[in-house]
Parts: sequence; C-alpha cells; structure tokens
Amino acid sequence: MGKTNLLDAVYFTCMTKSNFTSQDRNLVLMGEDFLRTDALISDSKIVCKYEKGKKKVFEINKKAYTKLSDHIGKFPVVFIAPNDQNLLLEGSIERRKLLDNTISQLDQKYLLSLIRYNTLLNQRNAYLKLVAKSGGYNQEMALTYTQQMLEPCQYIFTKRSDFIREFSDSFAKKYGVISNGQEVASCNYKSQLVDGDFLELTKENIQKDRILNRTSIGIHKDDLVFKMDDKAVKYFASQGQTKSFVLSIKLAQYEIIAQVKNVKPILLLDDLFDKLDHRRVQHLISLLESEKVEQVFISDTDPDRIINILEEMNVEYNKIVINNGSQQDEKDAGEEE
Repeated sequence: MGKTNLLDAVYFTCMTKSNFTSQDRNLVLMGEDFLRTDALISDSKIVCKYEKGKKKVFEINKKAYTKLSDHIGKFPVVFIAPNDQNLLLEGSIERRKLLDNTISQLDQKYLLSLIRYNTLLNQRNAYLKLVAKSGGYNQEMALTYTQQMLEPCQYIFTKRSDFIREFSDSFAKKYGVISNGQEVASCNYKSQLVDGDFLELTKENIQKDRILNRTSIGIHKDDLVFKMDDKAVKYFASQGQTKSFVLSIKLAQYEIIAQVKNVKPILLLDDLFDKLDHRRVQHLISLLESEKVEQVFISDTDPDRIINILEEMNVEYNKIVINNGSQQDEKDAGEEE
C-alpha cells in the first residue's frame, strides 16, 4: 500500500469506485482474487467486498445496498491528484466527469438521470450501428429513443447550468487567492442546448448521426471552457499555473458541496508539491485554513517539506508514515513513501 493507494481507498469508500480506474479488477493485488475494505466514518461502518467475476457489494452498518448509487453523496469527498491536470489538457470527457462527480454527490435525481441518459444513449448508438450494417432504418424507432432521452437530458442540462453559475464565481475567487491576484481566471459552460431544443436539434442532425453511427446532439457533448486572462489555459498556462487552476477547481467543488450538503467533505491532496512552488503551497494552506476545512489528507514524498510549512503556519496535523507498503510509527520510519 502506497500513499496514493491509501487516499484512493478513502475515495473508494465514499464513492464506491476508484479515482483512477473504472475497472474494479485493477484494484485487486496481483495474485489475489478479491479485495475488501473496512472503514469507520463518524458512526457508520462501511464495508466493501469484491471478488473477480462477481458483483461488488457495499454494506453500511452490516446492511448491503441494493443499488450502489444509493451510497453516493452520503460521505462527500473531493480528490486532488497530479493527473487532474487532464481536466485542462485533455478532452471534454474529463470536464464532464468533474460536473457529474460533483452534482451526483449533491442530487440523487441527477445521478439517476445520468445513468438513465447514458443507457438510452448507448441503446440509440447501438441501433444506429445496427441499421448501418443491416439496413432497415426505422425513423419511429430512432425517435422513440430520442423522446425517452429528453427528460433526463433536460434535467441534467438544467442542473449543470445552475451549478456552473455558482461554481465559476467560487473558482475565480479561489484562483485569485492561490495566485496572489497575479492572473484572472474564468470558467464558462458550453452546451448545444444553451440556444437549442434537444428534440429539434436531434431531428435536424439525424442524417449526420446515421453517417457517424452515433448520437451527435446531447449533454454528452457538453464542455467547460477555462481561461486565464481571457486566454485558453490549455495553451498558455505554465505548469504552476495549471496546477493552481486544478486546485482552484477542486476547492470550488469542495465549497459548493459543503454549502449544499451542510457537511464538510473529506479532502484528499495527493503529491501536493507536484509542479507547485513553496509560495503557492503557502497560499493554498492559508486558503484551507480560511475555509475551515475539517478533514484533509495530504500526501508527499518528502517527509519534512509539507510539515515545515504546516509548522511555520501553526497548523495542527497528524503524521502517517507509509514505508514498504505498511503504516509505521514515526519513530520507526525510514524513507517516507
């Protein structure tokens, strides 16, 4: 067990899935057939049992969930990891994951609507591929899928729009603190539905869909546009600025979850110093202090670096040392992982 695995285990306990892989079998140790996690959060005992080839089981206080989706949002969590730079550098799917991860912890109907929409989307795409091979296109069949997608699509679009209005303001303020006001950050929601009707747009693009063998209109095409001083972050930001953007995004996510749930999420910070200089780390810690963040797990490969900053700023902390895959008492520790 390394430091990142420890943080991911906390995330897994809260979200029923890893922050890094969608395949549960990848979480099982090589040579083993199953995994089990046990956690105690407040007065709730949470157990996960997973065996390769079988259904994953989550229990809370010895009672198994019928649907894993019922667990999402009970124990809110925000994970900040080095690969989060993909939020800014990769395709729109990463930014939609941010929206879905956040809003699903706030709104059970959003999560169920998302599951429903994706199921129908996959069915519609499968139908388009089928008729492309075998012929026999039926316009009424395609319209049936589209009509069924309308309700969850509209709900998701509305919730994303509402969320971004709050998020963009919080994000800009957080970035201003971390960067010490050196740059101005912005975030805007990009969706085909902002100026168009889902049913009408889908009808207008049916020939395009038949050529592509997939659905080209819908909330699965949404995106977030991040800019710094009105320039695209993807092309103009330094590594330090990119990391500051990611931290600001996740801290805005944290703030909104805390406000809506009236519960402070668990905050997981993996490799805090990766591409972030000493000054920006100090600004970040100050921001966490001002937000009265309650439970934070911070990992670092240097055993003294973050501790020196915390002590300089008189911040209370507990130190957990992971060495050769095991937790150790500090007095017995050698190199920290």
